[in-house]
Amino acid sequence: MAAFLSSLLIFSLFSFGTSLTSNYYQKTCPVVESLVRKAVTDATKRDKTAPAGLLRMHFHDCFIRGCDGSVLLSSKGNNKAEKDGPPNVSLHAFYVVDNAKRAVESVCPGVVSCADILALAARDAVVVSGGPSWDVPKGRKDGRISKASETIQLPAPTFNISQLQQSFSRSGLSLEDLAALSGGHTLGSSHCSSFNNRIHNFNSTTDIDPSLHPSFAASLRRVCPAKNNAKKAGVAMDPSSSTFDNTYYKLILQHKVLFSSDNALLNSPKTRSLVSKFASSNDVFSKAFVKSMIKMSSITGGGQEIRKNCRVVN
Repeated sequence: MAAFLSSLLIFSLFSFGTSLTSNYYQKTCPVVESLVRKAVTDATKRDKTAPAGLLRMHFHDCFIRGCDGSVLLSSKGNNKAEKDGPPNVSLHAFYVVDNAKRAVESVCPGVVSCADILALAARDAVVVSGGPSWDVPKGRKDGRISKASETIQLPAPTFNISQLQQSFSRSGLSLEDLAALSGGHTLGSSHCSSFNNRIHNFNSTTDIDPSLHPSFAASLRRVCPAKNNAKKAGVAMDPSSSTFDNTYYKLILQHKVLFSSDNALLNSPKTRSLVSKFASSNDVFSKAFVKSMIKMSSITGGGQEIRKNCRVVN
């Protein structure tokens, strides 16, 4: 009962935004999408990791207080913000949102929220990586609260399938959404710390997670030895880590994915079936990803304002 009430309380903090519309800025800032797209495209030319950073940033924003741009706020005084919480210290590409916001403010001052800019940037990050496009519902407001302590609500790379299901359902998301949105792991790379639990001291009887393909586990242990002092050591999420495709799902079936949470998708009949479908068809995956992205990015929280600077409240 306590767990249920906790889930109910968290879910009550946000809901799916019914006031969001794809043409929200049609009259007040019709150039917003082209300006954000340019910021993402320009950044990607210089930094191939920017798209993965933006997509992950949007995920992490929406899972805490809804998609209200709270992940963009900087810590101030005694308040430690979300971006400085343990799961978020590796987030990057905030500068892309800053660049987009400056460009938008120069044309449409005080009109477009940082939360909307991040949602658009996440879509453009997928597109610039060769993935599908979609109409982003807009009209989010920026939140004024950001607490590092609340990052405990984010789904962790060590989660099993029941923990993942509970985490997603708290945000109003289904097992279908879990399977589709996990496909975002086709972009970017991971630090060793996120999967060390699978390649060193897995449990009392074995050093390596037996669900890992042996040759893949051996390659990971070479990059991430037990006594690893290289803080930035890590591995690409998949061999085509700058291309948005369905390779991730093929790797799940081959037991060659980094996270316990990735492999966990095989431990539910529903998600296992979806993994197989997505692995066999990039088109089927893309359509499911778009549907779930629109659903997730439509979770609205307690946003109240249009920030002038995405890093600080007005």
